[in-house]
Amino acid sequence: MEGVYRFLLTPRWWGINVFVLLAIPFCVFMGSWQLSRFEGRVQEHRAATEQAASDQHETARPLASMLPVDKATSGRRVTAHGQYGKQLLVPGRQLDGKNGFYVLTLLRTDSGKALPVVRGWLPGKADAAKAPAPPSGEVTVTGALQASETPGDNGVSAVGGLPAGQTGAISSASLVNLVPYRLYDAWVTLDRADSGMKAVPATAPEGTGLDLKAFQNLGYTGEWFVFAGFVVFMWFRLLRREAETARDAALGLVPQESPEPVVSG
Repeated sequence: MEGVYRFLLTPRWWGINVFVLLAIPFCVFMGSWQLSRFEGRVQEHRAATEQAASDQHETARPLASMLPVDKATSGRRVTAHGQYGKQLLVPGRQLDGKNGFYVLTLLRTDSGKALPVVRGWLPGKADAAKAPAPPSGEVTVTGALQASETPGDNGVSAVGGLPAGQTGAISSASLVNLVPYRLYDAWVTLDRADSGMKAVPATAPEGTGLDLKAFQNLGYTGEWFVFAGFVVFMWFRLLRREAETARDAALGLVPQESPEPVVSG
C-alpha cells in the first residue's frame, strides 16, 4: 500500500498539500473573524438597548455638553432653549406599524444655530394643515439627542420631488437649502409630543443594531467554514482518485498506451 501513495511525494502533490495547509487555517480565521464581528454587533445592540432604557430616567444635560453626537451620546437626554421657527414635515415615517409623518420644527437657540426638533408623529399622508403650530415665545425643550440621518441608512429614504415644506431626511445637509439658519449636525425628538401628537422614540446609534450588515457577518461566517470543509472534501476526493489510479496501474488494470507507429520513409 505504501507504493500506492508514493504519488504524494511528487511536485504536483506537494503544491496541492501546501495549498490545503494554507487554505484551511485562512478560511477558519476569516470565519472566526466574521463571527466576532457579529458577536460584537450583538453586544453593541444589547448595550445600546440598555443605555436607551436608562437614558429615559437620567437627568437631561445641556445640548452643548453632548456634542458632537457619537455612540456614547446618541439617545441621551438633552435640553435646549430658544424660539421655534420654520416648520417642516418628514413624510414616510412609521410608528407602531402605521404610516405617517414627523412634525419637525427648527428651534433657534442663543448660540445662533437652529436645532431640528421632532415635536411628534401624526398618522396618514403628510399634510401641513394637520400639523399643530409650535408654541410661541421662549421655550425649553427636553428630548433624546439623535445623529443626523443619512439617506439609505437605517431605513431612511431619500424621497425625491417632495412638495415645499417637506424633507426626506433629518440632517444639516438636507435642511441647509430649506431653512435660513445655521444648523446643528444633530436633532432632538421630544420626550413628550406637543398638541396630541405621538412622541417619536429614540433610535439606536448607527452601527449598533442587528441590521442587514450584522446578519451579513453571520452569513459570511458560515460561508468561510463551508469553504474550509470544501477544501478538505476536495483533497480527500483527489487523494482517493489518485490512489485508485495508482492501484489499478500496479495491478495492470490500466491499459498501456501503445507506442505510435514509426513511419518509414
